[in-house]
Amino acid sequence: MPEQYYPVLLTLGVAILLGVTILALSQLLGRQTGGRVKGTAIESGMPLLDLSHKRLSIVFFLVAIDFIVFDLEAAFLYPWALVVREQGWPLFWAVMVFIFLILVGYVYIWKKGGLDLGAKSRAVGHSGEPRLLREQP
Repeated sequence: MPEQYYPVLLTLGVAILLGVTILALSQLLGRQTGGRVKGTAIESGMPLLDLSHKRLSIVFFLVAIDFIVFDLEAAFLYPWALVVREQGWPLFWAVMVFIFLILVGYVYIWKKGGLDLGAKSRAVGHSGEPRLLREQP
């Protein structure tokens, strides 16, 4: 194995050893508390009133997916920013087209109400496309 990998392996070994040591010391020296109350499930500091699982609105998951998509845009822009001066105008215009397409997607999501978390609820239309409906009182 080349000598250039020794510092990386040493750093990795020290990190693993330090993590295991901290976990072991915490387990051995830490105060062990527990009991009946510690094993119960709580939500936001309040005991559960029933054992049934509540359905979550899909809107929260859609906003999370939208965030991931737009976050990946930033991950693609970093490498381009490093080489844009060497590559010149063709790369610059390619990046501008990419940003334009991302903005078109953002406007589409905004117009469809994908970023609204208010009193509206999401439903699926006849064509399978998500649409917004007002909640019935």
